Amino acid sequence: MLVELSVVEQRYHAVMEVAAGVPVTQVAARYGVSRQSVHSWVRKYEQWGLPGLADRSHRPDSCPHRIAAEVEAVVCELRRRHRGWGPRRLVHELERRGITPVPSRATVYRVLVRNGLVEPGVRKRRRSDYRRWERSASMELWQMDIVGGILLADGSECKMVTGIDDHSRFMVIAKVVQRATARAVCLAFGEALVRFGVPGEVLTDNGKQFTARFSPGKPRETMFDRICRENGIAHRLTKPQSPTTTGKIERFHQTLRRELLDRRDPFVDLAAAQAAVDAWLEDYNRMRPHQGLDMAVPASRFVSRPRSEQDALPVVLPARLDPVPQPDVPVPPPEPVAAAWPMAEGEVGAIELERVVPASGNLSLRGQQVWFGPALAGITVTLRIDVNRLHVLIGGGRHKTLPSKLSGRDLKALLAGGGARPAGPWADDPGPAQDTKGAVEVDRTVNAVGYVGLGGDKVLTGWPFAGQRVTLRLDGKVLQVLNEQRVLQATLPSPLPPSACGRLQGARPAGPSPLLPPPAEQITERTVSSVGGFMIAGQRVQFGRSYAHQVVTAHLDETSIRVFHSRELITTLPRITRKEVVVRTSGEHNRRKIL
Repeated sequence: MLVELSVVEQRYHAVMEVAAGVPVTQVAARYGVSRQSVHSWVRKYEQWGLPGLADRSHRPDSCPHRIAAEVEAVVCELRRRHRGWGPRRLVHELERRGITPVPSRATVYRVLVRNGLVEPGVRKRRRSDYRRWERSASMELWQMDIVGGILLADGSECKMVTGIDDHSRFMVIAKVVQRATARAVCLAFGEALVRFGVPGEVLTDNGKQFTARFSPGKPRETMFDRICRENGIAHRLTKPQSPTTTGKIERFHQTLRRELLDRRDPFVDLAAAQAAVDAWLEDYNRMRPHQGLDMAVPASRFVSRPRSEQDALPVVLPARLDPVPQPDVPVPPPEPVAAAWPMAEGEVGAIELERVVPASGNLSLRGQQVWFGPALAGITVTLRIDVNRLHVLIGGGRHKTLPSKLSGRDLKALLAGGGARPAGPWADDPGPAQDTKGAVEVDRTVNAVGYVGLGGDKVLTGWPFAGQRVTLRLDGKVLQVLNEQRVLQATLPSPLPPSACGRLQGARPAGPSPLLPPPAEQITERTVSSVGGFMIAGQRVQFGRSYAHQVVTAHLDETSIRVFHSRELITTLPRITRKEVVVRTSGEHNRRKIL
């Protein structure tokens, strides 16, 4: 403040000297400034008086090219809800939401840095020896590999046989197996050939499941090579220690770990792991935009070529392999859409049948698995199926809808001896009209990766609710997730405007306000291990490597454990032990036993 006053005082004395008749040149030389500065001081003093001699900000009154505050808030909210979305994905989501003008990727990156949502780093220079390549059409080349890291509740680790179409990035193989033997790999490969058709080439690494190139002794033909030879497929091998050659499938493995495996507890069994992978893969193939495809979905570029007796020979598999069913009617190619599939009847029409959910919660119907969860074991469900869709009805109401994997031959077999009957006309019920000014509630079942369907789109509620039946309360501003006792479990921004909430399927006027969860009896801190978990009260809590080495807070009561990172609820799980818990309060460790 003193410096500011001295500057104003000096300028005031210069102005007074000019007013007294001293030449401007002498005044400028005395104060070490230009003549133009002295004239400016005189002009400002005559116009605004003494305040006009103070320094003013050079910041412009407006900045037309700066991003709007509302758009910046949307960018920050999307990033907080989806920490894996980068600037390019965020730009795509802003464009989908109709925001104009759409900010550039650089602008979105600066917004993330300015709000502390990403750490600014030095941009890595691309290696000049990398050469990008892509086949010109789908089914010309498949890339195949094997990935591990799929943990089961019994402590064992499973593998997954993966295959991706080079042109479309459509995942054609995602088979979870106990051990990645040559037989398991060939079975997964054979199922994909029957379902999608025979590609022109297959690119793999030099694993012993694929080739005997580096096996000791006399060179021989592997089972995988024989399948390729007998079906006219060219088997390509990568150069040793060159994982970038199969970069597309390796990049898929990274996405699989980050978005599914690192955010889940160990799976109950092999069937549960396969059901979770299938549900996540449906979103990956048909809903999730791919940056390598200019933000298009893989299904929009993939066209299968299933063989039929009229145009080609059937798929040839070795006799020592377990038989893989080959349908008479070719599987229809996936439709290039990114939302819901239109309702269309196959040539044999739709059928209906009843089934009882087994104790495992995983119902199998001619090779297609429908996951219900152990909580619904023993109930009778109605399945309405055609070659495009599979509707699950419980008590006359629709529980969920899945893409059908059954062919016309499967439907005929169920009609002949599977207890099925022809289904009559049945249209989607849009739900009763509601007052758009008030809140509404809908019941939904959260899928295996934490998504629910609302208004023809998928909304992320969180993987801790996977497989649960929840009540969603919407008022156009917030979305509240309630359990069966109407206790509030989570609050999220509403994905729909108030005018669209009342048109949701199964919508009803909202009931009384939800109950708040009871306060926790114990609060303690834990540091997450490198594999994404920690021990508390003799119970293992596992929720993904994304929080590795970070400090989280656990709230414990007699029945549940809630884990928070800062103020964010990470997971809620039932408490199964009654051991002593170490509670950290003001740096002290106290032992406290829950009776």
